[in-house]
Amino acid sequence: MKKQDNQILRRIGVTLALILFACWFLFWPLNLYIESPGSADSLKSYVTMKNHPDKYKGSFMITSVYLQQARPATYLWAKLNPHTSIESADSVTGGENSATYTKVQDFYMQSAINEAIAVAYRAAGQQYTKKYLGIYVLSFQSNSEFKKQIQVGDTITKVNGRHFDTAAGYQKYIASQKVGDKLTVTYLHNGKQKTATEPLVKISTGKPGIGIILTDNVKVTTKIPVSVNPGQLGGPSGGLMFSLQIYEQLTQQDLRHGRKIAGTGTIGADGSVGEIGGIDKKIIAAKNAGATIFFAPYVKPTKEILKYEEGHKTNYQLAKETAKKYAPNMKVVPVQTFEDAVNYLKTHQ
Repeated sequence: MKKQDNQILRRIGVTLALILFACWFLFWPLNLYIESPGSADSLKSYVTMKNHPDKYKGSFMITSVYLQQARPATYLWAKLNPHTSIESADSVTGGENSATYTKVQDFYMQSAINEAIAVAYRAAGQQYTKKYLGIYVLSFQSNSEFKKQIQVGDTITKVNGRHFDTAAGYQKYIASQKVGDKLTVTYLHNGKQKTATEPLVKISTGKPGIGIILTDNVKVTTKIPVSVNPGQLGGPSGGLMFSLQIYEQLTQQDLRHGRKIAGTGTIGADGSVGEIGGIDKKIIAAKNAGATIFFAPYVKPTKEILKYEEGHKTNYQLAKETAKKYAPNMKVVPVQTFEDAVNYLKTHQ
């Protein structure tokens, strides 16, 4: 009887061990992220413009990368999948927690939408205004005294009671002070105005500063109302495609001629198109959605630039290479500006 009891206990022990291993293998979070092809979604449902519907066939498509925290099982899957990559948590989130990372990505998306609206309205000769709200806080240097009160996602609107219309204006004023001088900062936190007074610190340039990584917070308003709802998407890389969708609806020109046109790239205030990450995955997403044209940001591939590029290839080089291998029927078009994309669509029908 004792021997039989030992066998039962061993079986229970083995079963429990297998269950624990399965739980670890399937659910244990690793300090890694997996990037894989996301979706390529039509922008028709994203952009609403009064009296300017999207009435033409085809679609402009915004492409995305799917990001998930790795588990042992998904890590193994990613290692075997040619369309995925494994990234460290710090390289993805910049060391921020998930809530802060999401907040910054949402801001990047809204900023991209604002610039897309401005670029499209200017190209169409329609009225718009841009109001500079202040400095958006992206992150802090470790020595910043202001991180005790100001948080990532807040917007600085004044320093010592002065509001400037550019980030350069703020930086020039602060640089005129001395390290250790106290500075009073007025900022918006969740829509509420607050102030913080702390000493300035020495920043990487050797000059006095607040000790933050920043970007501009700008609000765009238009005479012809437009609303853009990005849903769950974040980041700045949809700027180009949003600008094309808005421009087509605004001008009521048929630029697509029934085609599914995907792409990616940030949009600058001057209409310049900037590089992004994960373009190889976006090519796959566009191919899976049936796109026949893909707009890719272009920069001249100099030796210095290639040192810092993902895989030591520019966006266009990586997109072209991926399409040749996995989407040979899709045309990858290099663009440096919004005008490049519009001119291509007008001359290639």
